[in-house]
Amino acid sequence: MQKTSSKIVIGRIEKINLPNLSLFNLDAKIDTGAYTSSLHCHKITTKLVDDKLWVYFCVLDPDHPEYEERSFSCPVHKIKNVKSSNGVIEERVIIKQKVSFFGKKGEIQLSLTNRAEMKYPVLIGRRFLADKYIVDVSQKYIYKKD
Repeated sequence: MQKTSSKIVIGRIEKINLPNLSLFNLDAKIDTGAYTSSLHCHKITTKLVDDKLWVYFCVLDPDHPEYEERSFSCPVHKIKNVKSSNGVIEERVIIKQKVSFFGKKGEIQLSLTNRAEMKYPVLIGRRFLADKYIVDVSQKYIYKKD
């Protein structure tokens, strides 16, 4: 693991864990062009429960090796308009989740969207990376567990 000043150097693809969603060792694309991080989901629905908006969703696709045939739910952090990689603006649900990334634990905001056409189920954007990481685009999977 290389350090430059106080920032950690990461590659363009790294592994991420989202323990509350039972997702471990998932490939994540590091995208400094994206502000918001996102998670591939389907069957995304929202429901008002005791005056609080909740989101219900399934993660990954049935053909993904980590797929579990169950629905997850959590409180909605916010709903936001996000411009996708193809330039289309869509309204997305944003959730907060515990994360283990590059040997560190923390919290990440994730927009829920169907990324079925994308190669990686998780995209990590600038909001999460800022002030903590530097991306070396010539590398991938830099972090090795001790």
